[in-house]
Amino acid sequence: MDPLSAVLSLLKPRSYTSGGMDMGGDWAIQFGPHDGIKCYAVVSGECWLAVDGAPEPVHVSAGDCYLLPSGRRFRMASDLSLPPVDAQTIFRFPLNGAIATYNGGGACFGLGGHFALSGDSSMLLKVLPPIVHLAKDSDRAAMRWCLERMMQELRDPQPGGYLIAQQLTYMMLVQALRLHLAEQADGSVGWLFALADKQISAAMSCIHNEPARRWTLQQLAEEAGMSRSSFAVKFKETVGSSPMEYLTRWRMLLAADKLSNSSDPISTIALSLGYESESAFSTAFKREMGCSPRQYVRGRGETHLLEAKDGSRQARIPRSPRDTTPTKQVRWGPRDLGHPVHG
Repeated sequence: MDPLSAVLSLLKPRSYTSGGMDMGGDWAIQFGPHDGIKCYAVVSGECWLAVDGAPEPVHVSAGDCYLLPSGRRFRMASDLSLPPVDAQTIFRFPLNGAIATYNGGGACFGLGGHFALSGDSSMLLKVLPPIVHLAKDSDRAAMRWCLERMMQELRDPQPGGYLIAQQLTYMMLVQALRLHLAEQADGSVGWLFALADKQISAAMSCIHNEPARRWTLQQLAEEAGMSRSSFAVKFKETVGSSPMEYLTRWRMLLAADKLSNSSDPISTIALSLGYESESAFSTAFKREMGCSPRQYVRGRGETHLLEAKDGSRQARIPRSPRDTTPTKQVRWGPRDLGHPVHG
């Protein structure tokens, strides 16, 4: 499995709302903060898109696609100077394969969906800017095919159409990430952009396909077809972390997924990821995630993920009914598979 597929499989994107928006006349809509990632494409017409914290608004037109991975408030409008309408007054229910119409429609029509992510979603979201804008002149035959198929499903609903729309939206997301990778690889740092480098991507694939193997720097360098020293330097410059740091972080993200979604004992998980003892695994897990595996499991039971002022995350460990001690806060930073620098 290639690294992008491996990461998306770990995060398990779920399209919990997919459909279309048909805007008419002069309009402006304000959307609140959101979890996960939004992926939309403009089928006809044009509009402006402004995201809180983004350097400047983006003009999108027919054939353009955009991702909103930051979760920040954003505004869509024919004219950004217009007073906006709250999106909740228009989209009162999830679209779920339907088309929402405002002001009679006809001016701007878009398709797409909203994805929820499992696990440490910062692994993906942190390597993306607030707005990922893919212009229509990109090489996007696959994207056009997805849009055409979605239009057919929405205009002529058939049994199973909602499920098909979800899967088509997922394909749009993957294709959008591919296109962004192809357009932004030069000068950007992070695991996603490193996939454009054949040598580094080869080493990353080895780590993803065999996380339990006792990889050495020399072995990974040989897989990349490079000398040990050159590989170490290039990996750090491209990914943002050393090969061994990347390996450890990927193992711990896999471990967190297993702790959350399986009943495997910690000792079994440790062995499956290349650790000979539970204690060695627990030490590595705590170093990366900020809490022990057992604390992580307990915290997932009634987890409240809190955003600290420094951007780190906190897991509230639930107490027993008789426990009157202060609730313990276990913090883990949103460490990803390499620190992104958007160039």
